[in-house]
Amino acid sequence: MRLLRESPLLLLFVVSGLGYLLGRIRVLGLELGVAAVLFVGLGASAIDPALKLPELVPAFGLAVFVYTLGLGSGPGFFGSLRRRGLRDAGLALSAIALGAVLSAIAGLVLHLGRARSAGLFAGALTNTPALAQVVQALRETGASPDQQSAPVVAYSVGYPMGVIGVLLALAFVQRWYVAHPDSVVPEAQRGPLVSRTVELTHGGDATTVGERHHVVLSRYVRGEQVSTVVEGTRLDPGDVVTLVGSVADVDAAVLALGKPSALHPELDRSVLDFRRVFVSNARAIGRPLHELALASRFSAVITRIRRGDVEMLATHDTVLELGDRVRVVAPRERQSDVAKFLGDSYKALAEIDVISFSLGIALGLLVGMIPLPLPGTTVRLGAAGGPLVVGLVLGRLGRTGPLVWSLPFSANLTLRQLGLILFLAGVGTRSGDAFATTLRAGGALPLLLAGAAVTALVAAFVLVVGHRALKIPMPTLSGMLAGIHTQPAVLAFAAKRYGDEPVGAGYAAVFPLATLGKIVAAQLLVSLLR
Repeated sequence: MRLLRESPLLLLFVVSGLGYLLGRIRVLGLELGVAAVLFVGLGASAIDPALKLPELVPAFGLAVFVYTLGLGSGPGFFGSLRRRGLRDAGLALSAIALGAVLSAIAGLVLHLGRARSAGLFAGALTNTPALAQVVQALRETGASPDQQSAPVVAYSVGYPMGVIGVLLALAFVQRWYVAHPDSVVPEAQRGPLVSRTVELTHGGDATTVGERHHVVLSRYVRGEQVSTVVEGTRLDPGDVVTLVGSVADVDAAVLALGKPSALHPELDRSVLDFRRVFVSNARAIGRPLHELALASRFSAVITRIRRGDVEMLATHDTVLELGDRVRVVAPRERQSDVAKFLGDSYKALAEIDVISFSLGIALGLLVGMIPLPLPGTTVRLGAAGGPLVVGLVLGRLGRTGPLVWSLPFSANLTLRQLGLILFLAGVGTRSGDAFATTLRAGGALPLLLAGAAVTALVAAFVLVVGHRALKIPMPTLSGMLAGIHTQPAVLAFAAKRYGDEPVGAGYAAVFPLATLGKIVAAQLLVSLLR
């Protein structure tokens, strides 16, 4: 113990490593994941209160975590707002308001006080940034160290049931409600992209044909000539064209445009070739494909984009991100030129633009300091909400002049995970003594039961109101439930039942807004309760 007390860095890595090991243990098919780092930190400082990490550790980790989360979620979040924003936002904010009211009632009935009520809310809805903002709000009001630890204790008691309760509610409701028949994405559409060749029975503009049938036309054969299909290409009856898209879309396009062809021009790479290229050049990032003018520059066309573990179709308006791996079809002699233009540097994907990264987090911290007047009180987005909001905006922008805000996908995930670990290890080691005192005093059981009740009622509200009143298909609603509770375990559970696409779409639609809503609601509990 003396060695850990004298070396905070060693303590950090021991807590993180043991937490990750504990988080991988599965019980009844469930695991705590990275949240186990918090419990290891609590246990360490409960054994010896001197095992405490510096305050800078959780503060730094939180800022990095929420900022990278915002960068990664920005494009999908603003896209979902345009499509069905009012409905989804209304359900998410109503659920969060219900959770806050129930937590306040539990706090008044059980005499928990404002700090534990807010921590109970954050734990029951499993939201770490909300917990962080509660701790910061208490610190700013001059609360004692014991009072600052109180919400962490309530969070740690309520968190396990916050995970298990949502999973049980989802499993129970799925037994009683049947998803709309047209709401589940067919398995074919959830599979990988495929290519088919079709012999056209009638011609037309290639761009119009592709947009109408949701496919990409990569190359065509006319007589003995093989060419790439670029913007402005006119197709004639008898041309043999390669189509790329989902199985369902490609099969439907073949039936609409002509008949399947026995030719496979993609197998002949003597004239046109294809290769995968990493997007690492700043001038290609944050711009839609039509602005890059690959067709006029190199007679090239991008057909597919792999982003993380997801492969997507490359459309006219698709915006490339740093770290995308694109499939390019171009004349053999122009392939190296295309690769140079896009970057194709694996090393660059592991590098971070420190200037834009630091500037983005600094802007977020400044935004978090701005007071937001609400009836009866004033709140701030703080170190949790400010970087998240700025990250969402900058993630949507992608770039501003020469500044590229986005991060490579792998680098974003790595920084996000690291930030969360630092925060959980920091707050855990700084709250273990209060946690042990609560357990010894017998105050954990009321918190556990109250947290389970809040979790179950909020989950039931989302599923019943969303499905019955708002007619949201169950696959999408399951993802929204995971997003409202900001809970990856629920996301994984729902994805196994319905598939990644509809569940992921629901999750992305509400996750950032739910995080912001809980940050504000948790502060209101601290401000309004006494």
